[in-house]
Amino acid sequence: MKICVIGLGQMGGNMALTLKAAGFGVIGTDVFETARARRAEQGLEVVAPQALPDADVYLLSLPTSVQVREVIESSPGLLERAPRGAVIVDTSTSDPDVTRELAAKVEAAGLEWLDAPVSGGPKGAASGKMGMLLGGREATVARVMPMLEALSAKRTHVGPAGAGHVVKLANNYLCAAHLLSAAEAVAMAAKAGVEPSACLAGINSGSGRSAVSEVNFPEWVLSGRFDSGFTTGLMRKDLRLARDAATGLGVSLSLLEQVVALWHRDPQAPTDMDDFNRIVEPILAQAKSEAPR
Repeated sequence: MKICVIGLGQMGGNMALTLKAAGFGVIGTDVFETARARRAEQGLEVVAPQALPDADVYLLSLPTSVQVREVIESSPGLLERAPRGAVIVDTSTSDPDVTRELAAKVEAAGLEWLDAPVSGGPKGAASGKMGMLLGGREATVARVMPMLEALSAKRTHVGPAGAGHVVKLANNYLCAAHLLSAAEAVAMAAKAGVEPSACLAGINSGSGRSAVSEVNFPEWVLSGRFDSGFTTGLMRKDLRLARDAATGLGVSLSLLEQVVALWHRDPQAPTDMDDFNRIVEPILAQAKSEAPR
């Protein structure tokens, strides 16, 4: 299976190297020469976008639906340049409406489509232990399963084209909400004299636990590292997509609206370039203002 990875950032570059290590024929490309040079130094074969090679699978790892559309429709233009029968796999977190539109065009052009948004961050991409949500035809999932198995520890086929991106937005909404609620719970306990690590240990032994309390807080918050590889700007973008999807469906989700507002309340705390886990810092700071009585 020949795979061309388009987008060699923290996620795409690490996925490309993981696939190469697993024995696949992998070529990577990126619009930024610095990204190509970095991955070339790590042993990956890279080409400029205009030198797009023929491949069985084109794996996209891009910031938004805007770039996904550009790659498919115009530059380099997979609709025209990909060999018929090739599979386009979009691992980005994209707008489901755009995904369904592009999937229809891809299939009309004699290609196959799979939306496969990922979780697990750069570390998961580098270790082949990501989670993947799959939207597309069952036959397409089966066809690229060896590649999916090399990239992920868990894969869930959730429905037709676009379904993977719908569920990814739902997942990221919950993660964003859990960060806020867990931070408030920890701040309340700290104000009452309970150490954050002890509070989290208690929460994680009960029904209030989540991936945020079990992973994010010990790994990136309490450690002070804040280096998950996922930015606040990307989470804000995903929350806006989730809100827009709900609005387009005519569904009123008041809690989602509040979460979106809270994440956008202060564009400097954190900034879009900051690690997304830093959203908890203003909340936790309240617990340090005075000792418990």
